[in-house]
This record gives sequence, structure tokens and C-alpha cells, in this order.
Amino acid sequence: MIYQLYPYILNNNYFDKFHDECGIFGIYSPYKVDTFSLIQFGLFALQHRGQEACGFSVLRDGFIISHKSEGLVLDFFRKISNSECYHGNAVIGHTRYSTEGGQSKKNIQPFFGEDPYGKSIISIVHNGNLVNAKNIRKKLESKGISFISEYSDSEVILRLIQKYLSESDNSLEKAIQKTTIDIKGAYSVIVLMDNKMAAFRDPNGIRPLCYGMLNEYTYIFSSETCGIDSVGGFYVRDLLPGEIIIVDQKKSIQFSLLTEKKNTKKRICSFEYIYFSRPDSLIENINVYEIREKSGEKLYEQHPVEADVVIGVPDSGVPASIGYSKASGIPFKPILVKNKYIGRSFILPKQEMREKMVNLKLNPILDEIKGKRIVIIDDSIVRGTTSRRLVYILRKAGAKEIHFRSASPPIIGPCYLGVNTPSKKDLISYNHIDKKNIEKILNVDSLEFLSMKNLIDILGSIHYCFGCFTGNYPVKKN
Repeated sequence: MIYQLYPYILNNNYFDKFHDECGIFGIYSPYKVDTFSLIQFGLFALQHRGQEACGFSVLRDGFIISHKSEGLVLDFFRKISNSECYHGNAVIGHTRYSTEGGQSKKNIQPFFGEDPYGKSIISIVHNGNLVNAKNIRKKLESKGISFISEYSDSEVILRLIQKYLSESDNSLEKAIQKTTIDIKGAYSVIVLMDNKMAAFRDPNGIRPLCYGMLNEYTYIFSSETCGIDSVGGFYVRDLLPGEIIIVDQKKSIQFSLLTEKKNTKKRICSFEYIYFSRPDSLIENINVYEIREKSGEKLYEQHPVEADVVIGVPDSGVPASIGYSKASGIPFKPILVKNKYIGRSFILPKQEMREKMVNLKLNPILDEIKGKRIVIIDDSIVRGTTSRRLVYILRKAGAKEIHFRSASPPIIGPCYLGVNTPSKKDLISYNHIDKKNIEKILNVDSLEFLSMKNLIDILGSIHYCFGCFTGNYPVKKN
């Protein structure tokens, strides 16, 4: 028996999660390949990182051709009828969720630069967020440099590279070096020119970026290893924080570091492991699924409880619930059923339609809940809206006890380094330091968050950004 969620139960589900704003992908070969299919596969594998819009730039016969639009990856590619026009020897692409610049079509990536004759000579895709983009943009505009987007920090990176290319004898490496002296924040970037491709990462390595090979001469760059896997490539390694990799038509590869910032400490976003990344990905050569499962094991060690069943909030809460089950011996059951064929409700423009669709997304199995003591695990608790409504449904379905567990520490601060997060006033753990108050709000018998100590123990080091948990960020906001 299925107990259907009412439209008002989860109508704020989308707003009750952190959202990474994009995924980036690129392939470079000295020979012509099916770049149209390869970029489609790569972007589809990274769809979870951004679902508002997508786009790509192809290098074909010395020309850079770009195509971009709102919508999901497969819908976007299905509308392209002349696919053979996008076969070339290199391609970069982007899946978008907006942070800086908003949702305007003008902000969809890739961004490209043209020569005086209107020919595209450079294109970039960017994952992250700059904290000083607006100041840089004002300075560039005062010097007569034009912008297309509405305050996109990604276009600021492009225009800086263009500016320094003209001042550095067209040396892409020097242009990137000079650009990264000016910019401040989180950035993983792929640059396409008519004879080469470059990938580079900020000195803290906050946002992920890795590279692999499709064959002996074909290089792949991707936000996550799942993108490399999707095209049949093999993963080589992650780019080092502050590293630049350049590949060109001469089949050569060049590695260098941003020497001006070489002493900056590595601080990759810990939420990549908690929520953002696909569970089958490796981030910094660490298995994402294993981290999530271990977090569930640690949660039970922290605060054992007697219960009849463990359930996870699909999809990112499931590995932690499996870990909790293993450690406790309490059976895990997939009681929360997710409709895998429903699109993300927030893509619909009208709130009325979002509410009509959201009750189709997630349903609990009534017979597995009634009279049971339940441990429910989610990857995190942000506003608490979704958690509260899930508890409501479980109570109404007849749960005897509900013990809520978060596979991350309490979130007390927003992120401004490439993640769309609520303000402090909307974060339940910022507003309620006493855990007992949150238990009352959620209407649960007990509540436990993964401790910071255990999160650090699971990740194996302190070389991560924990800003949303501690308020201490690797880059200060301007």
C-alpha cells in the first residue's frame, strides 16, 4: 500500500538543499572525432551538477562554433538536427545552475570571444564563484571592454584572459597566470582556442576538476570522474590546486603551477562528498560512495538507538543509511520510493505546476511504516522544511518512533564559493543552536548530526573547506 504525498508536503524540497551551480567537460584530440556525441554523454553524466541550462563549443576546421539553451541535456541535444556540423577535434561543455548573474539566457555558458572580424577565437566554461568579479568587471568596462552577460563571473575570467592574451604574445599559459593573479575565489575552468585547450584550477582546489584519456592522443577534462567514464575514457588524476594543463594539436601536454600562489593550502569543498558528486565518482581519488556509507556507520557509533528499520532519503541519503544499517544490524529498507521518471520540479516556471508535480516524486510504503520505530537518514538538514514534512508523512502513516540522522554536521553558514545556499536566517541550525529545539520543530523522538570530528576522520585529513559548518572559509568574501 502506497501513501501518496500531498502537494503541500514537499513543495519546498528544491529550496531545502544546497545546489552546486554547474559541471564542466572538455575533450581535445588532434584528429576529428564525434564531438557531438562525446559532449552529449559527458554533460549528461554531469547533469546532477546543473539543470537549468547547458551548452557547448566545438572546434571544427579551425572555427569555434557554440550552441546553448535552457533545459536539460537530453532535451537540448534532441532539438539539434544538424549534428554532423558539430563534429570536430575538440569540444567543451557546461551544465548550469545559476549563482552569480542569475537565470538570464545571456548567462548560459560557454562564453566566447571574437576577433575584429566576428570569428570566435576563444571559449570557456567555468565551475565556481569569484568574490571580486564585480569590481574587476567595472575596471574592464572602464577600459572599453564589453560584456554580454548580466554580471557573470565566468565572463569576467574570459575577458581577462582575452586581455592578457593580447599583452602576452598570444601565450595562453601567461594569460592564465596573469588572470589568476587578479581573480579571487573558487574556479575550475576549461579554455578552448583554435589550436589548443587549457584546464586550470584555483590555488585552493575548492571546486573539483580531473583529467583522463580517451586514447593515446585524446584528452578529457571533467568536473567528476563519472564524466570520463561516460565516454569510455580512463581517469588519470585530479588537477592539483593551482595547476594549469595545456594540450595542443602537436599532441603535446604541458603542466605548470600558478607560482604566485603556490603556498596556498588545499581546501576542496567537503560537500562534494556529502551531496554534490555522483556516488560512483572519485574526487581527489577518494570514492564518494564509501565516504557516504562510512558517515552512516559513524552516525550509529556516535548515538546508538534501538529501531526496527533504517530508511534513507533518496538518493544521497541512501548510502549513509546502508552504512548505518551495517553498523547497527537494523535492517535497511527502501521505504521511500522515488519516481525516477519525473523531471526536477523547479524547472517548471510556475509555482502552481511545481506543486502539482512534486507530490509524484516521493512516496513512502505504508505497510512498512505503521507501528515501526524508524531511523531516517538524509545527507544534510538545511532549512528543515523537507525534513519536517517527511516526518509529518511518516507520523501520519503510523510510525511509532522517528529518529532523524543527518550525514553532515549542522549547517550554520551560507557558501559564496560556487554553491547556491540560503542566507543564515533561513538555516535551521544557525537559528537554533540547541538541538532539542530542532527536535521539537521536526517533531522527532531524537536528532543527531554527524560530528565535525567524525567527518574529518572519514575524509582522512583537514584539507577541506568546512565553511558552511564552521564559518571559516579559505577565501574571504570582499
